[in-house]
Amino acid sequence: MMGTLSDRKYPMKPAATQPYRQTLERMREDLLERMSEQRDGKVSRAELAFEQFDHIQDDPGLINSQRDLAFAIDENEIAQLQAIDDALVRITQGVYGLCQKCGSALSDARLQAAPQAIRCAACQTTFENAHAAH
Repeated sequence: MMGTLSDRKYPMKPAATQPYRQTLERMREDLLERMSEQRDGKVSRAELAFEQFDHIQDDPGLINSQRDLAFAIDENEIAQLQAIDDALVRITQGVYGLCQKCGSALSDARLQAAPQAIRCAACQTTFENAHAAH
């Protein structure tokens, strides 16, 4: 029987989390580097889009579409970065690899596919189905 999150504090030995830590740190570095390159040193994609598309001769619909896309990409990148940072914190706290919903251990296959995962495959499916209706 699987325990709850509170009584399964150490699902993995620290040595077992090391490859995941390295993968997460590499993912974080790659994401930050990609964000910096794509933004050309700008604070956000929206700022970059504003400079690229805010010309009087440009179609207002195109400008708005580009800005909306830039905001959506920014939000996604920030969410990815936060998920990676949260996973690194869970490793430090000794709770990495536990489903935050049901408390069961995440499979190695799940963690290899998505090392920042917070739910087991079953709970993730339930979550996605519940949020797809909204």
